[in-house]
Amino acid sequence: MRIVVAPDKFKGCLSAAEVAGAIAEGLRAAEPGVELDLCPMADGGEGTVDALVVATGGRLERRRVMGPLPEMKVEATFGVLGNGQTAVIEMAAASGLHLLTEEQRNPMRTTTYGTGELVMAAIEMGVKRIILGIGGSATVDAGLGCAQACGAIIVMDDGSRSGMDDEAVCGRDVARVTGVEHVWGQNAAITVACDVTNPLYGPTGAARVFGPQKGASAEEVWELDRAMEQLSERLGKGELARKPGSGAAGGLGFGMLAFFGAELRAGVEIVIDAVRLRQRLLGADLCITGEGRLDAQSLAGKTPIGVARVCREMGVPCVALAGAVGEGAEGAIDEGVSAYWAICDRPMDLAEAMREAPRLLAGAAWNLMRVVRVARGNPIALNYEKPLEYRYQSDLAQQGPVGKAFCRACYWLGRGVRAMSGR
Repeated sequence: MRIVVAPDKFKGCLSAAEVAGAIAEGLRAAEPGVELDLCPMADGGEGTVDALVVATGGRLERRRVMGPLPEMKVEATFGVLGNGQTAVIEMAAASGLHLLTEEQRNPMRTTTYGTGELVMAAIEMGVKRIILGIGGSATVDAGLGCAQACGAIIVMDDGSRSGMDDEAVCGRDVARVTGVEHVWGQNAAITVACDVTNPLYGPTGAARVFGPQKGASAEEVWELDRAMEQLSERLGKGELARKPGSGAAGGLGFGMLAFFGAELRAGVEIVIDAVRLRQRLLGADLCITGEGRLDAQSLAGKTPIGVARVCREMGVPCVALAGAVGEGAEGAIDEGVSAYWAICDRPMDLAEAMREAPRLLAGAAWNLMRVVRVARGNPIALNYEKPLEYRYQSDLAQQGPVGKAFCRACYWLGRGVRAMSGR
């Protein structure tokens, strides 16, 4: 039997590779002869570099670059995939909000220059393609700092010109920019992992939606929003400014489109292609995915749903293991998930669940493997035609939360048996 293990990280707890390893431990304990293909996944955000490097047998590179503030230096890591031709960069490694204290957060003062330095470091290594994840930024500079670090000349309203060796362009400078002299002449295509649809400016734009969480005051939010609109007009890039995703990472999405000719794609789709998930699923009997919490938000392009959609396309049953299951998780069934379980085996608080995550994952995988063995050897006839809500309509479920939880467990056990028995 061959199983592909393709989970995302459990945020703040385990990396995707660690999650895959814990699941593998449980599967092998129940079935020592099982053939496993561990394929750590990500959705383009935090953890994407580590997941892709592990999944493709690549390597990590470190560079000292400018941080979110021009006076700050940080040690940033990026990855080179196993083929040696593709680099993967998380902009948050150089320009991320997590690098700043609460007092330091101010998008008027922050820059994406360090992200551009990572792009150039990858180019110097001779890669032909760059995957850039743009989540978790501390910036609202429309990607001007990144372009500057890659050789662009930023022209200001007083006629001054800022290049690679000049002071980094920050959010406060956007309103003064009248031109950008930059042609991306490098022999490398850039694909941006972008999972938000915000335009550059306006009610759902970069500044008005994300500015406050990056430390902008109400006045600064409006100032930045107006600056973004003016910039797109001055550069003649209004169409790009309205494109979904151009407002991601404080307008870095716009900058990558306007100055680098980049392509914006959903992060999980990029990762699926990069790790060759479709090819790895060929001939598989089962795929196991998962994340820290499976709920309605997961349906908006998170890793388990992306994996499940590919599994449905390939005709492979897909089971999700989650640290917690929240409201709306049942929608995952419509996206290709055959069954899902929360891994906690008893009542516990979040801190304990995070400490125990490796054991809980291994235990859930052990139980899942035993269900698979039963299902493949002795299919059970069950009534699966009841609507999903049926699990809440039995007399037992009406007795309260314990009865409802019991019904839920029985329901998902039945779905798991059905998936693996070929029904």
